[in-house]
Amino acid sequence: MIRKFAVSRDDDWYEAWPDAALTEGGKLVCVFSQCTHHGDRSQTRFMLVESADRGRTWENKRPLTELTNGLPYWNCARISRLRDGRLVIVGDRISEKKENGGRNFLWIGDAEGTNWSGPIETPLDGIVPDKLCELPSGRWLLSAHTKGAQRLIYSDDQGKRWSEPIIVASDPELKLCEASILPLADGTLVAFLRENSGSGLDCYKAISHDQGESWSGVYRMPLPGCHRPVAGLLNSGSVLITYRFMQGGKGWLGTWTQNFFAALTDQASARATERREQWTRILPIDFDRSPAADLGYSGWVQFEDGEIYVVQYIVDDAPKGQIRGYSIREEDFVLRNE
Repeated sequence: MIRKFAVSRDDDWYEAWPDAALTEGGKLVCVFSQCTHHGDRSQTRFMLVESADRGRTWENKRPLTELTNGLPYWNCARISRLRDGRLVIVGDRISEKKENGGRNFLWIGDAEGTNWSGPIETPLDGIVPDKLCELPSGRWLLSAHTKGAQRLIYSDDQGKRWSEPIIVASDPELKLCEASILPLADGTLVAFLRENSGSGLDCYKAISHDQGESWSGVYRMPLPGCHRPVAGLLNSGSVLITYRFMQGGKGWLGTWTQNFFAALTDQASARATERREQWTRILPIDFDRSPAADLGYSGWVQFEDGEIYVVQYIVDDAPKGQIRGYSIREEDFVLRNE
C-alpha cells in the first residue's frame, strides 16, 4: 500500500527536484531546490529538511546556499552517503540562459547532515548531475550532461584530483541526459539515461566493466517515457528505478506529463543489452491533477526492515511545486500467495 506524506510546501516558492539520504543514525535528510518557478530562475537556492520518524513528519527546514538573484543560479542537487558515514551533496550552478554553462559543486556534511562545508568547485561541466557514486574500491564518480553527451569524471583520492572527462553515452539520433549510475553486485556499472526528444522513447543505458573508464551502448530497456531515472539496489538485490513518465506529444508544463512511476527489475536485466531479454514491473505512485502539472524528479532510500521511502516534487493541490514523500515496499509490485 502506497502512503503519502508532506515533506515541504511553501506557497510563496516553487519547491522541486528533491533527493534524500538515510544517515547511519536513521535520520532522513532531503535536499531540494527552491525557486521562483520551473520556468523562472530569477531567484534560487538549495534547501535542506530532515525527518527523525521515517518521513512521517519533517522539520529543521533551512537553506544550504544563499538566495541568488538572476545568473548564475543553483539548479538541481543530489545527496548520497559515503562509506565512512559522511553525507555529500552535488549541485550544478548555471551561468548562462537556457541551462547552459553549468558547473558542478560539492558540499560535504557530517554523518547526520548537521554541518556542511562547501561549495567546493569541481572540474565537471554540465547540468542536472547524478548523485556522487562511491564504488567499493573507493573511487568517486561524478556525472552530468552537456549538449549531446553524458560525461563523468572520477577521483581515487576523494576529490583531491579528478580525471579528464569520459563520455558515458552519446548518440546523434537521441537526446540522452540525466544518467543514474548503478553499481551491480558483480562490479558492472549501468548508467540509466533519460531520452529527451519528447517522443516518449524508452529509457536507454550504457554499461561499464572497468569502474567507469570506458562505456558500451547505448541499449534500450522496457521503460517507455522514462525521464530522470533514479536507480538503486534493494536489500533483496532487486533493482528499483523511480522516474517521471513522459508520454510524448504536444505541450509543455501541464500537458506533457502527469505521472510518477517506479519500476522493479533484476540485475540480469540491468546487464542485458537486448530489450527482449529484460523484464520490468511498473508501479504507478502518483498522479498530478493540476492543470499546470509538473513532477517526477525523485530520490529514495530503503530501511533495514524493507520499507522504501521516496521523495519527489509535484504540483497537484498546491499553487506551485511541493515536495511529497511516499512509503512503499517491494511487495507492492507483486501479490505473492503463500
